[in-house]
Amino acid sequence: MPGYEVTEPRLRCVLPFEAAPAEVRLLRKAAITQLSRWGMPVVADEAELLVTELATNVVKHVGEGAPASLILEWRGERLRLEVHDKSQAVPSPASADCAAECGRGLHLLAALAVDWGTVLTAVGKAVWCEIPIGAGRPCRRLERAAEVLESYQGASGGLALRGSRRGTGLEESAVELIADLLHWTAARGHDPDDILDRAQMHYEAEADAA
Repeated sequence: MPGYEVTEPRLRCVLPFEAAPAEVRLLRKAAITQLSRWGMPVVADEAELLVTELATNVVKHVGEGAPASLILEWRGERLRLEVHDKSQAVPSPASADCAAECGRGLHLLAALAVDWGTVLTAVGKAVWCEIPIGAGRPCRRLERAAEVLESYQGASGGLALRGSRRGTGLEESAVELIADLLHWTAARGHDPDDILDRAQMHYEAEADAA
């Protein structure tokens, strides 16, 4: 069976929605909330704009009420956004019947994204784009922290939380994780205060260099 190999860690979130103006607003908020949970507000403005354009194109060119889904995927130094729908009509900014309405959205993808495209799927199509998150160790540290907190919260039963309580749950998980690590270091004869001081020094050095 053909497929592809994922050679680096990634975070992925699927957000189903219905093609309607009110749903697009809710989808935009849900996407920004997810990015905040992953600790990457630096691309929130670009992502919000692109999510709006991608979802609005489904409303305009597939039809109100059509089922669709948004996929957010954070891998390395890029954030990928994909909107899947059940139409196999591929949009093009150069086509005469599309230039006025969807041309703006597609040109916006080209302007903001480092790469974008459209692919046919078994049940329709997906329009996708990728935007840069940043480079270097601070970005990877955020990615690692988000991965750990997602797993840690799941192990403690935090996945049952919804809405604003979920973000609070991740913050509480961060506190609990730090406390557990301090217990772990103390049990092995290390000074928890020394560990905290060293971690703070690493953080401040990387923050100053960013």
